[in-house]
Amino acid sequence: MLAKREFTVANTYHYNWSSPMRWIISHLLQYRFLFLGFALLCIVNNIFAASTSLFIGRAFDAVLQKNTALQQLGMITLAMLIVITMQGCCDLGARLTAEMLSKRFARDAREELYTNLLGKSQTFHNRQRVGDIMARASNDMTQLSDMMSPGIDTIMDSFSSLFMSVLFIGLLNPQLLLVPILYVIVFLVALRFYARQLGPVAVNLREEFGQTNAVLTESVNGIEVVKATAQEPQEIHKFVTRASRYRDFYVQNGKIHGRYLPTLLLGIALALAFLHGLYLYSHHEISLGMLVTFMSLMTYLRYVTYMSTWSFSLLRLGVAGAERIISLLKEETELDANMGGHKEEMRGDVVFEHVTFSYGSTPILKDISFHARPGQTIAIVGQTGAGKSTLTKLVNRIYDVDTGRVLIDGVDVRDWDMDALRSQISTIEQDVFLFSRTIAENISYGLGSKADQSAIEVAARDAQADEFIQSFPQGYETEIGERGVTLSGGQRQRLAIARALLTDPRILVLDDSTSAIDSATEDEIQKAIHRILEGRTTLLITPRISQIRWADSILVLRKGELIDQGSHEELLARCETYRRIFSHYDAALPASVGGVEHD
Repeated sequence: MLAKREFTVANTYHYNWSSPMRWIISHLLQYRFLFLGFALLCIVNNIFAASTSLFIGRAFDAVLQKNTALQQLGMITLAMLIVITMQGCCDLGARLTAEMLSKRFARDAREELYTNLLGKSQTFHNRQRVGDIMARASNDMTQLSDMMSPGIDTIMDSFSSLFMSVLFIGLLNPQLLLVPILYVIVFLVALRFYARQLGPVAVNLREEFGQTNAVLTESVNGIEVVKATAQEPQEIHKFVTRASRYRDFYVQNGKIHGRYLPTLLLGIALALAFLHGLYLYSHHEISLGMLVTFMSLMTYLRYVTYMSTWSFSLLRLGVAGAERIISLLKEETELDANMGGHKEEMRGDVVFEHVTFSYGSTPILKDISFHARPGQTIAIVGQTGAGKSTLTKLVNRIYDVDTGRVLIDGVDVRDWDMDALRSQISTIEQDVFLFSRTIAENISYGLGSKADQSAIEVAARDAQADEFIQSFPQGYETEIGERGVTLSGGQRQRLAIARALLTDPRILVLDDSTSAIDSATEDEIQKAIHRILEGRTTLLITPRISQIRWADSILVLRKGELIDQGSHEELLARCETYRRIFSHYDAALPASVGGVEHD
């Protein structure tokens, strides 16, 4: 059964998430012919490499013969030259295919993770640490690439070298297999023990790296708070503590490498093999050339022995990274894209029927019911923490209700196609997010490439943003910093308003969207919004009385409960909570806001 996603890609290749190794194999199986070609090239490459040892042995025997013809040595030399050339070609092909597999694997895994993260619900993202996600998306992905090349590449090459060396020794003289076979058995046992020891350390290394990266990301993102409160020493201590733990795991990893026995046993094996070869040579069981060939083949065991520590370390780190990535992929998300759901142009009729919602075990909204007819403006007021913003997030399914229903045009939002639902609803929040792109690209973000420059400029003028945009040397092509840090709060909010107006939404959510705009500018923006929002349903959260008073209906929330609703005059007459909120806003704001005098 496939996991729920808010966003899906048609005809997506589905990978096996049951275990890290199966996930890796399912990725590589996409390129099975490339992988088979790589494996075949490694085998052929090492057949040619082992063959050179045979030619060297034959050359020794030929030289020792009294009547050796130069033609015979010339043929051996020519044969060796051909074999070495073929070996070089196969080696180049094997390395090239391994690199191609590595980069394609990493590319596909990155795409899979990125698409999966886009499909996760807001609840999922609320409980994640951005730094840890970035560590998985970047460093763990790099480990996957390194695991394939040079990791698996080296393992495949070295083990095919081991197999071919033993095979050629057997073909040379079966009696010579005694020491190589014993060494291979001991080597494989030691390697299994080494890999089992390395596994938990590799997992801890990847996990600690993610936590260290999370601490660093939080400190950088919150640098204003850190400096404003003079907490640099505390942040340094947190980072050094994490970095020290990361170092300790690396030290533990080094100790495991240091106790790796095959590197010591290899020297013993080579000595025993030489003694065994000399014994057979002294009893005329083998020739001197065969002894030279035997020892040459034995030296190939050095490659697999020394490379196994490094390559298996890359393999274990890659598997540990895959495990961390899979754990993120398999995280449950509460919402589904519902691609076969309702798709119609909205009229903007919004109904809440006995809606209850909670974050985990914390109740936020309780039994909320109201009706917003097409074209109406519904203001939502209440003290901080009353659930105002959460209520609006149920309309476009950022969150799903626990009980009750939210209907748009008579259809439960859970039955709408997610893309059709959200593409017709725009939200402008107080905390505006802008991308590190041009101003034009930020305004047109909701439409992508479908927006033309003239429409962008019209939306900017309606949002009172055109004047400050034109003051920049590059105008609409001006690059802005991450999150719009190069702009003032009012400028960021005007760009967000322009972005929302450009999408021509049927339902608009304004969540304190003019908090950073001066009264004179706000008056102009409100005139533009009044003109453009004719026939559109608006949910309005604001402390500005000038905006609340022209709403068709006002919802009064207190501790997640809808205690009253009605017009401004009706609520002033009968709702003590509204009068208290109104007087609070009245005292907090200037006597004239947006051109409307207070009572």
